[in-house]
Amino acid sequence: MGIMQKIEQEHLRLDMPAFKAGDTVKVHLRIIEGDKERIQVFQGAVLRVRRGTTDSTFTVRKVSDGVGVERVFPMHSPFIERVEMVSEGKVRRSRIYYLRGLRGKAARIKSKQIWE
Repeated sequence: MGIMQKIEQEHLRLDMPAFKAGDTVKVHLRIIEGDKERIQVFQGAVLRVRRGTTDSTFTVRKVSDGVGVERVFPMHSPFIERVEMVSEGKVRRSRIYYLRGLRGKAARIKSKQIWE
């Protein structure tokens, strides 16, 4: 293992749940304002997951007051407190950018049925 790989291994987070495009997640962010610190929750559908080592990211989209808001989060960021899975979505693609053009009921993602 090279020097770069050793440095990257030190900065990887191992507490991330396994999620993919179409899943609904809650991202708990640590926000620092002046000398105060608080936790802000960003809940939405995962549009894409970009795999990698320390440069991996995931994009989450939510609709706030009728306006679509997308945010790209670094997977291994120290500002992310935790990521919660809300529901698993049933999609056939790994990049669901087509949600950007859909409104209302058409923008819903079906929930994955788990048969036991």
